[in-house]
This record gives sequence, structure tokens and C-alpha cells, in this order.
Amino acid sequence: MNATSVFPRGAAADPDREPLTETYPTARFGPVEVLVDSIIEFPDGLIGLGGRRYALLSTDPGSPFLWLQSLDDEAVALPVTNPHRFFKDFAVELMDADAELLGLDEDATADVYVTVTASSVISEITVNLRAPILIRDGQGHQLINQLEGMAVKAPLFPAQPLASSGAAA
Repeated sequence: MNATSVFPRGAAADPDREPLTETYPTARFGPVEVLVDSIIEFPDGLIGLGGRRYALLSTDPGSPFLWLQSLDDEAVALPVTNPHRFFKDFAVELMDADAELLGLDEDATADVYVTVTASSVISEITVNLRAPILIRDGQGHQLINQLEGMAVKAPLFPAQPLASSGAAA
């Protein structure tokens, strides 16, 4: 499976120089070339995982899913997605200290991703809306969303009731 390094939306490469890449081994994708400017540093790591350097990888440019691949542990790759693509009412509410940590104010924004728990049953695929990953200026932080109602295991594709045919049996 081929994977391509991608820039978080907020990152910007210098258009006047050739992009630098480094090759990293991965258990899932084999060796991958990662754009050096796209490496995301997680100073506090990710909840429950080691390593501090990650890259977003795409296996399909049209897919809403990416992989957050550890560059420190080739076995760690987390599927992630932008929650706004699936949840119209999704919002992140941070404690003031967390917003300050990210350097967020009225004018500054961050890319937001949530981890995906895969399943072979589509109705059992969930995302963690409670602990989103925010990325800004090459730094990532997984923070606790203070907004009420943000579930740790929110169904990504909730089961839809079958449409009634209106005919009596």
C-alpha cells in the first residue's frame, strides 16, 4: 500500500526551495518519504502512546481519512479524519490554558482531527470527539474537548432506519 506525506492545512512549505524529504520505515506502508516541513511535533505526546514526531499520510487523495504515522515507532499508525466532514455541529471548546498553549485567539486557527476506531461492521466505526487532535504551525496537541456531548466513541456512520414502503402486510 502506497502512502504519501501531506501537509496539515495550516502548514506552508517555502515555494522557493526544493522540498526536503526523509525516508521512514513503517509497519503498515513500508518505507515512506515524508516531507520534512510536514513533520508534526507532539511535545506532550498522544494519549496512551509514545513518540513525539508524526506525519499525516494519505493512501487515497479522495478519501476523507488520513493516517497519523509515528516517525518514532514504525508500528504506530492511527486512522484520523476531519470531524467537520461528518458532524455538522462539531465544535471544540478548550480551557484557556489549552488555547494559550496552541497560540489560539480570534484570528488563529488550528487543523482538527479525530482518531477513528475501525471495524468490519460499518455501523461500529467510531471516532473520538472528546479528545481531538489540534495541529498548528507544526505542533500537535491532543486535548480534552470541554464541550458537552462530545463522545469518546461517536458512531461515524450511524445506523439508518429502513424506509417504510407504506404498504400494509
